[in-house]
Amino acid sequence: MARGTVTTDSERRAHPRTPDGRWKTALTSIAPNAILIRGYPVDEMMGRVSFADAVYLLLMGELPPPAIGRMLNAVLVSSLDHGVTPPSTLAARNVATSGAPLKDCVAAGILAFGPHHGGDIESCMRYLDRGLTMIHGGLSREGAAEHLVDDCLKAGHTPPGFGHRFHTRDPRATRLFQLAMELELEGEHVQLIRAIERALTRREETGGIHMPVNVDGAIAAISADLGFAHELANAIFLISRLPGLIAHAHEERSRNAPMRQIDPKDHDYDGSAQRRLPEGRK
Repeated sequence: MARGTVTTDSERRAHPRTPDGRWKTALTSIAPNAILIRGYPVDEMMGRVSFADAVYLLLMGELPPPAIGRMLNAVLVSSLDHGVTPPSTLAARNVATSGAPLKDCVAAGILAFGPHHGGDIESCMRYLDRGLTMIHGGLSREGAAEHLVDDCLKAGHTPPGFGHRFHTRDPRATRLFQLAMELELEGEHVQLIRAIERALTRREETGGIHMPVNVDGAIAAISADLGFAHELANAIFLISRLPGLIAHAHEERSRNAPMRQIDPKDHDYDGSAQRRLPEGRK
């Protein structure tokens, strides 16, 4: 599948403005009493198209096949929230405790995304693409994986998309890979990241550090196999985490005294105990 529809600088130069100075957009047409998103009336989409499908349509230009829509929906759910400790959540809560408006709290959380939080998805996609270049050049998948791992470890770096400060096995990554297989969407990027995981496991068995594939790595591999551009994969994480930032900022403002010093190690969870999904949602 072709990589995503982000317009590059070269494409912008190839499609300059018209002589009268007008510019073009292919996203949404607005006219009196009519809103077309990629050509589809938004009122017809409402109640008939899932949010994940609509996101795919807006980013990629067409409605996804059912399997891809279900896969993207799972990706969006996977990073909805990760508790009070991520930098983005702490940023949102710290701004919230000042009494700032909700939009400012959420904006602070978004600005906290970086190469080590959320941005690792793009780094992992580029890492996998480098390995696929080796494979297309004649190297085996396992050989490319070994080469990629060796390069990172010799430089003292953790391979992007691997390792987690909390999880020894990221349940989100496990489920995403399971779904990719069930939906027959497991492509060359997923196959390569699983080969890298095996290479790291072999090193662990000889004294290396345990570095499981994390949710960023799973999202990177799956997004690449679905055709998303690097920048859009990072945006998918942002879309996914936005409700979590809103929820944390709102809870901070409604449950805690203002101007407090927030130490994530001091928190206690008092929400619902573990429960099962209703029968119809399994």
